[in-house]
Amino acid sequence: MNLSGNKGRLVGLTRDLSLRWSETKDHWRDAKSEEFERRFMVELSASVNRTVTILDKLEELLKKVRSDCE
Repeated sequence: MNLSGNKGRLVGLTRDLSLRWSETKDHWRDAKSEEFERRFMVELSASVNRTVTILDKLEELLKKVRSDCE
């Protein structure tokens, strides 16, 4: 299981999506775009941040388990 690789991919894809969303907001500026950002983009960012924290903790735990089994 390559957690650090998956974590990096998740962070990178989320960053790319955020950049594209910023570009989209240049052309889509109404109440629906604000609602979309609140409902999806803000929540996505928060979820990814929580997931990265959890993946870091899981990676530490797996290292400990591997070390204990040697």
